[in-house]
Amino acid sequence: MFSNYLVIALRNLKRNKWFSLINIVGLSLGLATCMLIYLYTLDETSYDQFHAGKANIYRITSTITSPDGRVNSSGITGQVHGPAFAAKIPEIKTYIRFQEQGSTIRHNGEIIDQSVCYVEKDFLKVFSFPLEIGDPAKALTDPQSVVLTRSMAKRFFGKQDPIGKTIELRFEEEFIPFQVTAVAEDYPQNSTIKFDLLLPIQYLVKRYPDDQWINFFMNTFVVLQPGADVQKTVQKMMAVFEADAANQLSEARKKYDFREKIEFGLQPLTDIHLSKEFKAANGLRDASDPIYSYILVAIASLILLIACINFINLTVGRSLKRAREIGIRKTVGGQQQQLIWQFLGESFLICLFAFLLAILLANIALPFFNQMAGKQLAFSYLWSWKLVAGYVFLLLATALLAGYYPALVLSRFNPVDTLYSRKPFTSKNYLGKLMVTFQFALATFLIIAVMAIYTQFNYLTRFDLGYSDKGIARMYTPNIDVNKLTLFKSELLKNPAIEDVSADQGGDWFTMARINNDVSIDFNFKYIDENYFDFLKIPVVKGRSFSRQMGQDTAASVIVNESFVKKAGWKQPLGEEVDFFYNKKKYAVIGVIRDYHYASLNEPIQPQLFIFDPSYRYGNVYVKLKEGKRANAESHVSQIFKNLFPANPFALSYLDQENLQAYEKEARWKQIISASAVMTILISCIGLLGLSTIAAQQRTKEIGIRKVLGASVPGLIGNLSKDFLKLVAIAAIVAIPLAWLAIHQWLEQYPYRTPISWWMFSLSAALVVIIALITTGIQAYQAALSNPVDSLKSE
Repeated sequence: MFSNYLVIALRNLKRNKWFSLINIVGLSLGLATCMLIYLYTLDETSYDQFHAGKANIYRITSTITSPDGRVNSSGITGQVHGPAFAAKIPEIKTYIRFQEQGSTIRHNGEIIDQSVCYVEKDFLKVFSFPLEIGDPAKALTDPQSVVLTRSMAKRFFGKQDPIGKTIELRFEEEFIPFQVTAVAEDYPQNSTIKFDLLLPIQYLVKRYPDDQWINFFMNTFVVLQPGADVQKTVQKMMAVFEADAANQLSEARKKYDFREKIEFGLQPLTDIHLSKEFKAANGLRDASDPIYSYILVAIASLILLIACINFINLTVGRSLKRAREIGIRKTVGGQQQQLIWQFLGESFLICLFAFLLAILLANIALPFFNQMAGKQLAFSYLWSWKLVAGYVFLLLATALLAGYYPALVLSRFNPVDTLYSRKPFTSKNYLGKLMVTFQFALATFLIIAVMAIYTQFNYLTRFDLGYSDKGIARMYTPNIDVNKLTLFKSELLKNPAIEDVSADQGGDWFTMARINNDVSIDFNFKYIDENYFDFLKIPVVKGRSFSRQMGQDTAASVIVNESFVKKAGWKQPLGEEVDFFYNKKKYAVIGVIRDYHYASLNEPIQPQLFIFDPSYRYGNVYVKLKEGKRANAESHVSQIFKNLFPANPFALSYLDQENLQAYEKEARWKQIISASAVMTILISCIGLLGLSTIAAQQRTKEIGIRKVLGASVPGLIGNLSKDFLKLVAIAAIVAIPLAWLAIHQWLEQYPYRTPISWWMFSLSAALVVIIALITTGIQAYQAALSNPVDSLKSE
């Protein structure tokens, strides 16, 4: 019996090549999309699962609440927290401090900038990073040892054995040798801990000791005893903190007016990657948001649903072709249950062909998907029983979803009606029309979403930041004093391709001070060069800029931005006093600059303060290059830099490119939603093309009569297309309010956002109608050109 079903199914596929192709292609596109997104979610949920001891590894978290109610949650601590908690809490078996730093490395005369990670000597015993060479228990016991990854070992030593060889790391102006004691395998992609070089943190702690409980700058992991109560351990941590940090908190309150409330917690290692509150940061990589997985899963499900709707519509729409076969089977004793299994089997066969094609499509599309998603997904490294089971489930679910309803409808045909050629399925087909409407509503929704994302992206990247970033390059220099900066500037300006040079201390710094006698205010601050505002074209709206001619500017003057003035509540800011009481220094405001966006537009402008004090050092040097002469200028800058700073690697980056990188997330989602919209429209149009073909076939006789009576070709096209266009128009009416709500909600997260314009909706609706008109019009045009004699003979 099954062989009979198989033969009939294959015969039907061969006899109806066009509709079989439409079904297989549509389903394969939907399945391929689901495969890729399943791969994405599998990768997202697999982070840090490879560590053997993951069940007992936690990260210490900190939550700092300021007196005005602001909450700062993070996964960072200081040097003192891990050792202090481990020494006094029996539930903590051991601790691992992890601190990433940028470092300058010298090897065989080559100098490079490289990120390095300082860790405890037991790091390789706690975390499952296998060694290719070396002993995990001894690799980091020597304070001047280093563990390289396989890639780094090859980078420094090529094919030579690296064990026992040295590399040098710079600390201040001195290069210190570190001996290679082990080589680790390259870290897995699904790891929040990513490293190229591991060094013992004992060296760093000895060189830069810090016993402050209120300093937070590194990650600290703890390993709990098996079965330890996490909540009780946290309570004990708080008790240790309150006892051991009491004196420091009291002193900070007196000296810095520190009144923040600090709470500690424990976060499971495997929760870090997708945590929204305590993110992977400060040396931990690949922080993600589970909302991305939810959105992608929803998109994939809807695309697959659309493909299944196509299958259902086409199968039910062509039911008349198989009505006589069903009638004969029922007459000779066939049961409804047997017919259901027969049609389900045919659906499974089509889904199997589509599934095999989808695997091929997914492999072809994987590099493009990786580029859009910002990942390096591969079937090989995610190959597991979960992947196989997920794909088998996908095949079975698709076959059942697409095949069950048509099987149920076709198996219920009355044999008397079918054998007498009475229509067993009415032409109204409300369910089919509802499905078509749903398809195009989703397509319209996604097109509107694409336009909104594009518009917001353009708004962010073309926004007037309040300063000029065009043609400005940045160099990271060692902390240089004013004399070195003056020499550097004069050498650079000898090249006519360089217009101007300026500098600041580098980094992003925040502090607090007192204003209005006794009010504390938090703000961002910078030490800058004299011409900083002119260089960046930042207007001074009140007072004046800094000047070396004014002696007090370098000792007792500051400039603030408009947000600082607003937060301070000053009506006449010039002459107001900012009291850095902890340094026993008071500054007078001599100028106010217009607010500019020193951070990305995803953050509102915060109060900012500038100091011009030549006694401080500069870490960022900016050069403004003339348009069209960058190559010449870069070569000159590189040469001067290497002459003056031979122990430092040279690297140049442009501010406008750095600013664009701040919107990488928006650029990525712009691509993903665009691809989803294209896929949705493509599958919807494939289904619409099939339905219009069926409609034309069912109305062959009507078309012939109309042509005999003098109907024109455009008139026939309009007549055949209008029913579908009505559905598409209804779909647009349904999709537009839903899209408006979604866009409004999405834009709320941006402090600076584009307005929602009416043209997004009208253009999207018009685009969908045009695409649908072209799709149905092609088939209607062919039907309208047919010979009426043949049409009338066909019935």
